[in-house]
Amino acid sequence: MDVPLWFAVLVVAVLGIQLARPPWWLVALLLLGGYLVANSVLAPAVATLLE
Repeated sequence: MDVPLWFAVLVVAVLGIQLARPPWWLVALLLLGGYLVANSVLAPAVATLLE
């Protein structure tokens, strides 16, 4: 069964928010921080750490 990555991430995010119930500002901060790091000069460094 092939599941698109965006759908799997969406399902995990929704379940994590429902189960852990973090504050919305923390969710927004993590999303914004991830977006900014992915588009910065730190992206290659983060990619090598994750591999």
